[in-house]
Amino acid sequence: MTRIDVTIRGAGAFGLACAWSCAKRGAKVRVIDPFGVAAGSSGGVVGALAPHVPETWNDKKQFQLDSLLMASAYWQEIETVSGLSSGYARLGRIQPLADDHAVTLARGREETAKDLWQDHATWQVTDAPGPFAPTSPTGLFVFDTLSARIHPRKSCFALVEALKSYGAEIVTDGPEEGALLHATGTPGLEAMSTEAGRMIGTGVKGQAALLRHDAGAVPQVFAGGVHVVPHADGTVAIGSTSERDYDDPRSTDAQLDQVIAAARAAVPALEGAEVIERWAGVRPRSRSRAPMLGAWPGKPGEYIANGGFKIGFGMAPKVGEVMADLILDGHDTIPEAFRASTLFP
Repeated sequence: MTRIDVTIRGAGAFGLACAWSCAKRGAKVRVIDPFGVAAGSSGGVVGALAPHVPETWNDKKQFQLDSLLMASAYWQEIETVSGLSSGYARLGRIQPLADDHAVTLARGREETAKDLWQDHATWQVTDAPGPFAPTSPTGLFVFDTLSARIHPRKSCFALVEALKSYGAEIVTDGPEEGALLHATGTPGLEAMSTEAGRMIGTGVKGQAALLRHDAGAVPQVFAGGVHVVPHADGTVAIGSTSERDYDDPRSTDAQLDQVIAAARAAVPALEGAEVIERWAGVRPRSRSRAPMLGAWPGKPGEYIANGGFKIGFGMAPKVGEVMADLILDGHDTIPEAFRASTLFP
């Protein structure tokens, strides 16, 4: 039997991205998830890959920028190898500006974006938002060219097929061999919290919806407190709530109705569009709010990649790379703010 170099528990965005980076470097990889591929929060519908505002720079924002800039080539390779679509397209994002104060802030960020994003992407104030436009009290909008969309489920299954072409195993059960990476989302954070005797991380419920509306290849919208993401399959995803307290992690309720109403109010083109799916799931949020990466303190040969929360898919390409660097080569390039060791007692 072929020896496994790396076992990964968790077949969501982080687990599969780490598996891909390891497999591409020649490692024999086994991914184990008893619930199947994209069974947790990575099986959602929204897929908004959107950057933080270009100001007050820190390691988290730089890491996210690097990952978002990797994404186009990353997903193109996965699509080529797998023969499946990930739904990725870097089409940008439109945000309406509510008042003069918001306009002033946005114009200031035009300048900081030039410095921080350099020539990789732009952040600009415009009065011509395009055909899929939100309403704007000022008639002005921010348009950034860094934001992208992805189809969460389709991208996970494209990763699985690409991994299989490299000989990786994707199974619901099996032995743990070689290095062991825990990418188990909310259940993993809860288990770590119990073991550590303190809160390492928790789950935050989100509700989202999928509408039948073919907007074409247009920028996503952030307006009315919700993300509105047109996908290539003739649907528009909207979301999401952020719920710390909940009884049923999989149920949807009136809070989602409010999100749908807010999206329709913000983007008139969605008025009357049929709701074809209501989704709810729990996203893993570390105590620091940043991804939680690195060696598991006190457990030689074991590693953690967790805490993607709302930006897991945007961070996944670079998370995979830095974890492969660490696991396979012992080369640690993880930002200090992301280190798993900082959250343990």
